[in-house]
Order: sequence, then C-alpha cells, then structure tokens
Amino acid sequence: MIAILFGPPGCGKGTQASIIAKDINIPHLSTGDMLREAVKSKTETGLKAANIMEEGKLVSDEIVINIIKDRICHNDCEKGFILDGFPRTLSQAKELDVMLSKENMKVDLVVDFSVNDEALISRIEGRFSCGDCGLGYNDHTKLPLKEGFCDECGSNNFIRRKDDNRETVSKRLEAYYKDTLPILPYYKEKHVLNSIDGLGDIDSVTTELMSLIKK
Repeated sequence: MIAILFGPPGCGKGTQASIIAKDINIPHLSTGDMLREAVKSKTETGLKAANIMEEGKLVSDEIVINIIKDRICHNDCEKGFILDGFPRTLSQAKELDVMLSKENMKVDLVVDFSVNDEALISRIEGRFSCGDCGLGYNDHTKLPLKEGFCDECGSNNFIRRKDDNRETVSKRLEAYYKDTLPILPYYKEKHVLNSIDGLGDIDSVTTELMSLIKK
C-alpha cells in the first residue's frame, strides 16, 4: 500500500499518517523529516540539500525525489509507505510516478483532507504544546485535563508557534491552493483520489481512512 495524504497546513494529515502507519505497520514518510535526516546523516543528497538550505534557497524537485528514492529502498518500505508533504506540485507527482514505476511500484490511494478555511485558521490559531514533552493541545478541541499542567508530564511550560497566526496561515493556504491543489485532478484521472472531512474528530477521520485503505 502506497498512500499519499493531501491537505493544507493544520488539517491533521500528519497526525493521521502517524496513526495509520502504526496500525498497518508501514512507515510514515514526511518529506521534512526525511530531508532533515538526510542532512544529519550526511548522505550525498543530504549534503547537496544542506548547501542549498544554508544559502536560503528552496531544495529542488530532483533533490527531494532522490531523498525519497533513497528512503524507499529501506527494508521497512517493502510493504508500502504513507507520503505526507509530497508531492507538492504536478511536476513532482509525475516524477514520483516515474520513480515508482522503475521499482515496480505505484500509488494506490490518494486522500484529500478537505477543510473550511475559517475553521482551519481557528484551529491553527488555537494550537499550543508542552515545551517539555511535546504533547499537543488546542484552545478549542483539546485543553489539558488539569488547567495549566500537561497531561503527559505535568509541566506548566506551554508554548505556541509564532507562525500560528491568521496572516501566516492565510499565506500558507494561498500557496497550497495555488501550487498543490492542481495535483488532485491528476490523481482523479488515475481513479485513486478520495476526499474526507479534514476537520472531523481524530477518531472519526482515522476510521474513515482505514475504511479507504481496506477497500
């Protein structure tokens, strides 16, 4: 099973990818995580990426594709994987198909996490986390059981990301709709595209995802 989860920032696709990956025992491949790991491991591709990032430039499609290519050669990807954060453009989607075909693999499932923009912005503005253990919370959907203290570690050190504000989120949404959303018709033509409500509660979204995977 090779699945791709699409959706704007904050829609919950990363959370769901982690849950599903554990449930069906295949890796969750986040391009951001893979890029950081390649840089840390000082692979040939990672070193190229590090030089580009140090110059403040965007990493090219070729480098991202090579990082994914290196990663899916690992034994844990034999039964498939879940991609989160890639592809971001139509050209990347086509490159991914070429790469997978060379390995006798193909994308089996694409899930679009559709959202209401205002609801999504409200959700993101409400996000905060424990600065010590990293457990996430939200003003609207998940407050600590004991006010002011983390459920996991008991810390009172809560933090909020500076970019979790309306202006920044609106810009990220614009970029998503401009660059990434046009990929969906490409996968629709391949009859692998499905859409779910990205703002449903976590358990409901997980159940819906699992039903799509089991089809």
